[in-house]
Amino acid sequence: MADATALTFAALCLPFLGAVVAPFLVRMLGARAAWLLALLPLLAFAHFLGQLPAVAIGPVQGGYDWAPSLGLRFSWLLDGLSVTFALLITGIGALIVLYAGGYLAGHADQGRFFSFIFLFMGAMLGLVLSDNFLMLFVFWELTSIASFLLIGFDHRRAAARRAALQALVVTGGGGLALLAGLLLASSATGAAELSQLLQSGDVLRDNPYYLPVLLLVLGGAFTKSAQFPFHVWLPNAMEAPTPVSAYLHSATMVKAGVYLLMRLNPAMGGTVAWEVLLPLFGGVTLVVGALLAIAQTDLKLQLAYTTVSSLGLLVMMVGFGTPHAVEAAVVYLVAHSLFKGALFMVAGIIDHETGTRDVTRLGGLRHAVPATFAAALVAAISMGGLPPAFGFLAKEQIYDALAAASPWAVVATSTAVLGNALMFAIAFAVGLKPFWGKTKETPKHPHEAPISLLAGPAVLAVLGILAALFSGHVHQWLSSPMASAVSGSAVEVGISLAPHIGLPLLLSLLTIALGAVFYWQLDRLRAVMAACLNWLGTGPDRGFDHAIAGLIRLSAAVTRVLQPGRLEVYITCTFLCVAAILLLPLWIYGELPALPVWPARFQTHEAGIFLLAVAGLLAVVVARDRLTAIVSLGIQGLSVAILFLLFGAPDLAFTQLMVETLSVVILALVMTRLRLSPRDRRSFAQMLFDGSIAIACGCGFALLLMKATERPLDMALSDFFNTYSKAIAHGANVVNVIIVDFRGTDTLGEIAVVAMTGLAILALIRVRAHTERKLAENDPNAPEDLGVERP
Repeated sequence: MADATALTFAALCLPFLGAVVAPFLVRMLGARAAWLLALLPLLAFAHFLGQLPAVAIGPVQGGYDWAPSLGLRFSWLLDGLSVTFALLITGIGALIVLYAGGYLAGHADQGRFFSFIFLFMGAMLGLVLSDNFLMLFVFWELTSIASFLLIGFDHRRAAARRAALQALVVTGGGGLALLAGLLLASSATGAAELSQLLQSGDVLRDNPYYLPVLLLVLGGAFTKSAQFPFHVWLPNAMEAPTPVSAYLHSATMVKAGVYLLMRLNPAMGGTVAWEVLLPLFGGVTLVVGALLAIAQTDLKLQLAYTTVSSLGLLVMMVGFGTPHAVEAAVVYLVAHSLFKGALFMVAGIIDHETGTRDVTRLGGLRHAVPATFAAALVAAISMGGLPPAFGFLAKEQIYDALAAASPWAVVATSTAVLGNALMFAIAFAVGLKPFWGKTKETPKHPHEAPISLLAGPAVLAVLGILAALFSGHVHQWLSSPMASAVSGSAVEVGISLAPHIGLPLLLSLLTIALGAVFYWQLDRLRAVMAACLNWLGTGPDRGFDHAIAGLIRLSAAVTRVLQPGRLEVYITCTFLCVAAILLLPLWIYGELPALPVWPARFQTHEAGIFLLAVAGLLAVVVARDRLTAIVSLGIQGLSVAILFLLFGAPDLAFTQLMVETLSVVILALVMTRLRLSPRDRRSFAQMLFDGSIAIACGCGFALLLMKATERPLDMALSDFFNTYSKAIAHGANVVNVIIVDFRGTDTLGEIAVVAMTGLAILALIRVRAHTERKLAENDPNAPEDLGVERP
């Protein structure tokens, strides 16, 4: 077990190692470095492949204690769900590294690109393996940061910068919602790890906080997996280089939200809210994404919008709640990763070799790039749901899961048929249309891509066929363990290429027929969609710009109110908050202290000290200039020092006396060097307001201290210091030991504050002196007391 834990940790660290060494290898080897760098995810892939037998039996957990006193562990969970995702991330990741080596060959920043792609790979791998809540959140947000860097890789273009910022804002904001949801779930169930939460499903579902937890979690999942209306960031992310689109936005990152929903299904699924919200948002996203894909002519945008559509289909199936819905979701997830990754890389090859991705300017490429055409056609067959591809099995399983007599099932089935038919048309618009028909003139003369570019789409396309032909083995090692993890109980997936006579087959044939019609009328449908979009006007994408602009205006308005640049406003707000914090809790919770009893014996000298303090207070209030007020203020500190002395605290009294004396001297020195108005020019109303705040703060502190003294004195802390001051700090003076040793860092901070204050005062004095010297040098009639030597 220890060896497996160490190997899993090493596999998790391999992508981060790649992020560190990639720039150096690229500098030494150029584009050929991709072949060496691809070995890192390939090694991780081999490790997770070796975990399949163990995972088929049951989940495997491991990790290291991070902060045991806080219950934090760097822990991971290996089961059918996490291992399948890990295989997709590392396997497709290795192909993407090779692809990027050929696609960006000669690019000046190729080393930086590889660092970013490996950083993302490690973050995504950590996300799907995480068991601890905090570990999951850290990797979740790291994927957003890495995606921001990759989308904005070509940072000289404004469109790339905007797309990167949009992705970061949307997914990062969803990540904060997810954090709140995880913390609330932990508070409701006492679980700090996903494996614990999965065992507390009934506790969470019966908890009154279930709905807020669900909404917060859905906020994180929907933003990351581009569900309507948060879908806009994903198509805009196509501003990134094609390797990024093929990896982040088809096979990995965009499925992070789907992964989270699948992971939490045993703990949060099975409720009315779950089975309504997920199919509703998923179904709308499925149709909206497919319709928007029809309106595009850019190959990458067509694929991006169908990715949005596929994610909606996955979310709908996860939440649908029928026995085979989870099985359909896991089969389709694997099929989608294979065919969509292949088609994105094909789109990149077409762009790389012809200089354009506009489908209306492409045609007849099958003669120039036959191998690319073969890979594209096979991937399109899988995306269209035709045999003998794995996508056909996924589509059959989807219709089998949706087949029911209820109105809800009829609506969901109709939505799935329409969405799949539209995706069928787009699949062949990307995988067939650019290669068939008459040869068209392109900006560059096309020729077959090098092996580094071809390897990715060819391998993924072939795997889509092999997975269907050997579906029994695929289900045994991948689909069934994954479906079992998502369902929370043992599930056997049995779908195969054998004909399934019945409603699913009829729905599949209907999908193919509608898809063929849509493909035939694609240009006309594109024109209709363009007209509809023009009629609808501003959409969520433009709404994002309006929201950001509004946020900036709101921030500016709030800043003008809260940060007007006047010290008087800041001090007033600070003391208003202090008064509210002190008084409101005492009043709201009925904790006001009892009225004080006049002491039976009141010493004359004690009365004299109180009278002295009152006299000093009156002197401060009636003082006509600030210097007099400062000197009078010292009377208060002196009175407090004498009280400390009388009550048996000579050390504290000495400290108070020294601090008060130095404060008065320094403030008096500063006041004599600064030109300040000798009189207080505040109106009576302003003075009354300020005085009320001061009285409220004073009463608040007094009442709080009185309430504290009503309770029995707890000597535990005093006993601790008395016991350990000599034994640990080797000091007999307990007060000094507390200040210097037990509160050493606090004391250091106080000294730093005093030092900075002194430096600030010195700077003010020197600025004034410098200003006066300049004035005197320019004014021969300046008074002699400025100390200026005249020329």
